[in-house]
Order: sequence, then C-alpha cells, then structure tokens
Amino acid sequence: MSDRPLSFWAWGYEDRLPDDDERRELADRIEGMLGFPDLSLMEYPTLEDVEMPAPSLAAPSSLSDVVTADRRARASHTYGKGYRDIVRGFHGDFASAPDLVARPRDEADVEAVIEWAASEGVAVVPYGGGTSVVGGVECGGDGYAGVVSLDTREMNRVLEVDTYSRSAKIQAGATGPEIQAQLADHDLQLRHYPQSYEFSTFGGWVATRAGGHFATRYTHIDDFVESVRAVTPAGALETRRLPASGAGPDPNRFLLGSEGAFGVITEGWTRVQPRPPHRARATVRFDDYFDAVEATREIVQARLYPANCRLLDSNEAMLNELAFDGSHLLVLGFESTDHPVADDLDRALDIAAEYGGRCPDGPTIEDRTSGDTEENREDTDEGSWRDSFFEGPYLFNALVSMGVLVDTFETAVTWEKFSDLHEALQENVVGAMQEACGAGFMSCRFTHVYEDGPAPYYTLVAPADVGNELEQWRAIKRAASDTLMEHGATITHHHAVGRVHREHYHEEAPDAYLEALRSMKRTLDPEGVMNPGALL
Repeated sequence: MSDRPLSFWAWGYEDRLPDDDERRELADRIEGMLGFPDLSLMEYPTLEDVEMPAPSLAAPSSLSDVVTADRRARASHTYGKGYRDIVRGFHGDFASAPDLVARPRDEADVEAVIEWAASEGVAVVPYGGGTSVVGGVECGGDGYAGVVSLDTREMNRVLEVDTYSRSAKIQAGATGPEIQAQLADHDLQLRHYPQSYEFSTFGGWVATRAGGHFATRYTHIDDFVESVRAVTPAGALETRRLPASGAGPDPNRFLLGSEGAFGVITEGWTRVQPRPPHRARATVRFDDYFDAVEATREIVQARLYPANCRLLDSNEAMLNELAFDGSHLLVLGFESTDHPVADDLDRALDIAAEYGGRCPDGPTIEDRTSGDTEENREDTDEGSWRDSFFEGPYLFNALVSMGVLVDTFETAVTWEKFSDLHEALQENVVGAMQEACGAGFMSCRFTHVYEDGPAPYYTLVAPADVGNELEQWRAIKRAASDTLMEHGATITHHHAVGRVHREHYHEEAPDAYLEALRSMKRTLDPEGVMNPGALL
C-alpha cells in the first residue's frame, strides 16, 4: 500500500483535494453554466473537528498485529464515497465509526478475525477500497457487540500468472494500479477500469459485480472471473477454476455480487490479455438525442462489439466541457490484440451517418505494432472525457464543500422502454430537484450498451441547503428509484445494492430468490455477523 495519505472524509488522496483557487474557479463555472445562486466556500474538515465515540470493545491480544483502534483509521473506514457519505464526513458526523479496523496480511488473518467476531457477536464489514457509493461498507452495529471494518488492502499481490491460458490469480486487496503494475511484468493487463480504478480492489469488484472499461461484451467483472475463493464463518469456499461449466447453477454467482454478506473474498482467478496494439476511435456529433440513441442501438445490434460506445447527451458533453453547442456525442473505440479494426469503426460511422451523425475530426487509427504511439490521445474528445471521468470524484468533494448537491444513479433497461424511462426521469427527477432545491440539472451518458438495451448513467447537480442536504437528497433519490421501478428498469447496473438500494432491490428480485439467498446466508454465516444490512 502507498504511504501517501488518503482523505479521511472524501474521495481520494488528501493532497489532491482542490484548493481554494480551484474551488472558486469551479464555483464560477457552476454558477455561470447552470445558473445557480452564488456559492460560498466552506472550510474542509480536519480530523480534530471530528466527534467519534470511543470503541465499545477491544480485540484479543492474538489479533494485536492485525487490529487497531487508531482514530484516523476508524474515521477513514466509517463511510464509502457516495454523496451522503461525503456530506456526513464533511460535517464531521462519525457517530457510526467502526470500533476497530482490521488489516489482515493473509487469509489466515482473515480467518482469525472472522472466527473471533462470530464467537463474540461482532459485525464484520469488508472494506476493500472503500469506494462504495451505496452504503456497502458502513454498519451501525445495532444488536452487535461492536463493528470491525476489515480492510483487505495488505493482501495486494498477483500470486500466479498462467500466460498460456491468459489468466492470473490475484489477491482480493490489490487495487487497479497494483494489478496493472504486476501484470506488466508478464506483458499482460486485466483491462477492467471502473471509475474507482485507482482505489478499488479486485475483491471489491467481484463482491459488487463492478462494471468496467468495455462498453460491450466484457462489461462486468463477471465476464473475466474464472474462480473465486472466500472465507466465511462456516469455512472456506472456493470454486473450481474453469473457462466455463454447465454443471448446475454457477457457484461463482453466489459470490459475485454477494457484497460481503456471506464472507470475505480473499482471491480469485481472472482472465487477462496483452495490451491491444490495434485501436481505432472517433467522436460522432448528433443534433437530435434520440437519433443518437437509435444509431447506438444499431451499432451494438450489428455485433461490431466496440470496446467504447458511450453516448453523452448535450448536458453531459457540456458538463465535461467537450461541447457547448447542444451536440450529443457518441464516443466510439475499437481494439484488438490480433488485427486492425479500422473497418469496424468505418461501419459504425456509416451507421451513425444514417441517423445524422457527423465526425468532423475524422477517425484516429493506431497500430502500435508499427511503432505508432498514443501521444495525441489527450487532444481527443475521448482522452479529455476519460480524464474528466477519473477526476470527477475529486470535483464531487469540492462541490460538497461549496453547498452543491451532486450525485449519480445508473440503470439498465430494454431499448423499447428507454425513451419512456428517460422522459419520465427528466420529469420526475428534475422536478424533485426543483421542488427540494429550487433548481436542478441532470445529464446522461451510456456507460455500457447491449443488443437488447442500454445502461444509462445519470448525474444530478442542484443547489443544496447546507445542513439539510440529506433530506433533499433522499427526496431526489426516492424519485429516481421509484421511476426506475415503474418503468421496468433495474435499480442498479453496476453500483451494487448495499444499503441504499436494498428496498428497491427487494422489489425487483423474486421473493423466492431472496429467501434462497437468506438460506445461503444462514448456512455460511449462522451468527449473521457478515456485513449485516447490506444486500439482505
């Protein structure tokens, strides 16, 4: 793990929090771009500002090398990184801080922590990288002797690489950059890039079924996983490493998306690949949004399988400072480890043109096998958007500190239902922002696309009433979630369930299936100590 300190209340590294000049510039942009009232900069909190209850328990001496009650560690493990988490952290509300933080060095340490917790009635909350935006890493501990946050990030090694089968065995606590650096020794990559890539972990990706880089085909970590190993209160659970199997229901599925409710994922085998030398990309502009939607649908249904196929509506393009003329942008990218992909891009551009799409800058073709480089990638819309994609969470920190409500929600729905859903969200969610906050702005992008439907991702921005932000947020979140249910969409495509989405997840999932999950939890976690309240 890096010695560079992370913020105890906000997203990312402490030294990357926007300074006052950057915050004032951002405030001016928001005021001018969105017509918000004058925004005031509030001071960032310090650890000394935090009021935190004393730990309600102590770990046994046998765990002294693994478990700590350090004040900063407890504060840093209280929340995830959703809007309501950052607001509570910014205002110094750490009443629900875990009593202890465990940092296991290996699977034996994980087993020891879980065995102690189960015997003493202590809730165990797997933490991973702590990037959950749905309340997946917090627990009030009601009815338990205490809460221990179990941080796996000391378990961060790529344990084994099978170059012949192109797969790797990775410990659960390895972050995206750590995986990338270790696989580079073998000229391989995992190529799974969620927005949380810098800080989230392999185990967290598996536990939340995280969405990543590819817009088609390999959209979730599910599509890479060969096998998973987890430690549960009932013992270790490991699935067989296979490319595929038809032997009954897939046991990996009980761990993929399990969110720590059954146990702690410790390692797994996943598919990897060389860096693709053949790439082709282009940005297409549309005047009409639903023409752009139709072009996107035809491209994905043509089975061209673009790695990148992200449609940004005009609000999203403006928010990311990519277009200010009302254009909707379709960012396309193709890649291959084997052959040039310019023909696939050309076909996609032909389809886009049939719906009024234009590509004024033309396509960019890369072939690293002949020495071409990516030197000019940062000058493209794709490069600029990708930069803003990874920097976005840092801006969320700054916006909270100036009294702006900013959040996201995502879903997936069939193509036939999308237009009605989109229009209903515009009416209901923007209406809820106007009622709760007096104004509101919403943008949309497609993060992933399937032959039968898109996965739209919405960003919300509204002026907040400082001190009442969470009440405003709850009203807006309720409007969004209820609208998704009413229009046959999923409550989440890749943000997981956690505690925030639990009610609507239970509305979405069949009752008999939920009871089967409860039965699995009773089998693997008979004392109910594993991440209580998440998922179930």
